[in-house]
Amino acid sequence: MILLSDRRISAIPLGDNGEALVDVRQVADLRVDDRLADEAGAYAHLREATVQRLLAAQRTLPRGLRLLIIEGYRPLSLQTTYFESYKDELRRRYPEWDSARRHVEASKYISPPEVAPHSTGGTVDLTLCTADGIELDLGTIVNASPVDSANACFTGAPHISPQARTNRDILARALSSAGMVNYPTEWWHWSFGDRYWALTTGATRTRYGPVDLS
Repeated sequence: MILLSDRRISAIPLGDNGEALVDVRQVADLRVDDRLADEAGAYAHLREATVQRLLAAQRTLPRGLRLLIIEGYRPLSLQTTYFESYKDELRRRYPEWDSARRHVEASKYISPPEVAPHSTGGTVDLTLCTADGIELDLGTIVNASPVDSANACFTGAPHISPQARTNRDILARALSSAGMVNYPTEWWHWSFGDRYWALTTGATRTRYGPVDLS
């Protein structure tokens, strides 16, 4: 399993094709949850090609199911706050860990800011819901940490219910078929165009770099 803290990720050259960010709340066929809404609406923005891939993925879902978008773009300043806060939590819970281990363990849950996928606008956290917006069981809540979920948040976790496994497989097939890649410690995290996508697909550079929504 390659983590976002791996030097192979940060070594990938950055590129950016200048593609615009789209407010997904204005895309009629996609459903956006507001649990992580911010005043500027940053959470609901994604790059154009990522939006097109989500639409393509949704068309392959079984009848009656929809994608439910939780968070797209995340400002780099917020990414930094999340990462440092989680490292502080790990320091309190595991005082025997040194700083290098805390950095690696934190990257299973929050990306180091220097490679932050969400800050490119190409990455999305999402789940499955019914046409009425009722979320399906995928084994954990979105954004469950490895520590609190005993690693059940890992996409391939063996200790989840058969129904949750089926639902994760449905989500994975749809998004993979649309050209998106999963971060294996977070079943809900899928990306296109960022460094993790580049490493996974063999691209020589990223399609997207960090973007400033303001």
